[in-house]
Amino acid sequence: MAFTQDREQNGMVDKLVAVNRVAKVVKGGRRFSFSAIVVVGDESGRVGWGAGKAKEVPDAVRKATDVAKRRMIRVPLREARTLHHDLRASFAGAKVILRPAKPGRGIIAGGPMRAVFEALGIKDVVAKSLGNSNPYNMIQATFEALSGTQTPRSVASKRGLRMSDMKNNRTTALDAIEAPAEDKTAAEKKATVNPEDVKKKAMQKQADKKAAVKRAAEVKKEALAPEYAAGDNTDAADVSKEAPAETPAAEGEKA
Repeated sequence: MAFTQDREQNGMVDKLVAVNRVAKVVKGGRRFSFSAIVVVGDESGRVGWGAGKAKEVPDAVRKATDVAKRRMIRVPLREARTLHHDLRASFAGAKVILRPAKPGRGIIAGGPMRAVFEALGIKDVVAKSLGNSNPYNMIQATFEALSGTQTPRSVASKRGLRMSDMKNNRTTALDAIEAPAEDKTAAEKKATVNPEDVKKKAMQKQADKKAAVKRAAEVKKEALAPEYAAGDNTDAADVSKEAPAETPAAEGEKA
């Protein structure tokens, strides 16, 4: 059973993501208990999750909340509403894809991922879940992706650049990508090939190849013709030598 429930305590938002009844088989039968998953966040860039198990639902939720508060991480947000860049991660059989969105787009996600984004304070994001839909795996894959978020300032410090250089490089790259199609050079226009011309060239090439093969066969036949003629004459001469003409005496004996 999965659902979402909000509770505000000391500026923190608790979201109950899933509650599941589990059973332990013992000698006297089965003992039932409840497991709960809770997401905790301050809606300002901090979020955590936890799981708890107890014989009653309130106790399981309380345990999960305590664990979530101890596991909280900080995620840098862009303009305090969305992510800085695309994120991908996987855990077990679950895979998630997170992408920033324009203002007003909203949270396009469902299930445990939506609870994480709302507790984190993200207002515009597009998320996709692939593979396993187990809430445990989905939440851990989402946190794995969020933990890899990088800000432009951190990237600039790793590269040894200034923020102004990063902005200039980004502007140059965008200009190169968004260049209009009318700015093609003359060489590029000449390089445009007509499909009909390509087809004609291919047919002509095939015809030339067939003609070359035929010509090579004729040349080979002409080159071997004298050898065939010489071989026939030699055989006739050998036959005449091996079989001499019969004498008149032999003819008389036969008669």
